[in-house]
Amino acid sequence: MPVFVLSEKLVFPPPRLARKDGLLAIGGDLSRQRLLLAYRLGIFPWFAENEPIMWWSPNPRLVLYPDQIKISKSLRKTIKKGKFDITMDLAFSQVIDSCAQIRIQKNEETWIVEDMIRAYCQLHDSGFAHSVEAWYEGKLVGGLYGVALGRCFFGESMFTRMSNASKVAFCALVKYLKALSFNMIDCQVTTAHLIRFGAREIPRNQFLKQLAESLEASTPIFCNRYFLDAIDF
Repeated sequence: MPVFVLSEKLVFPPPRLARKDGLLAIGGDLSRQRLLLAYRLGIFPWFAENEPIMWWSPNPRLVLYPDQIKISKSLRKTIKKGKFDITMDLAFSQVIDSCAQIRIQKNEETWIVEDMIRAYCQLHDSGFAHSVEAWYEGKLVGGLYGVALGRCFFGESMFTRMSNASKVAFCALVKYLKALSFNMIDCQVTTAHLIRFGAREIPRNQFLKQLAESLEASTPIFCNRYFLDAIDF
């Protein structure tokens, strides 16, 4: 399949035309309107520094259904100890910066470049992007961020500076999304870490069908602060 070059028009080619590796198009911009359109179509941006903006729609797609999350016995014990304070949307910019910095510190390539950080902070200011934070003794030690549309949450990245911090934050997010009747979490690409939580691969056409159903509902308003001890595990 060819790779499409985007113009200034807010349009994307159909996801089914993506290459075998999931790459669909290059170019365009990271405006709020284009990003929201992309997510609604099952497309997301992923590129490195000094590369053009690349838009992807992989097949298969990794998803997690909130009512199917798997939490290990050891992680349940950690959660019950209340070691971490968990909040929501309290430090979005810190979370996305930390997701980028952790990779840089490990000498790993990151797609969370400055343009992406600015774009997702704008999505956060508009009420579409959200973060979950894990704190220990007042310090941010883990967290994650993503985009919510309809009843689908699109996970973007997570980081941890303390064992289990991001895992507890993720569990809190899933339980919260379940309480809001979210249908699924888009995990984008397959990782062993998310498979252990119960995520599974589904064909892209099935994902797009379920995404369309999720988007029929209005996007709920997330609370500004949400503590883990308010969730029944």
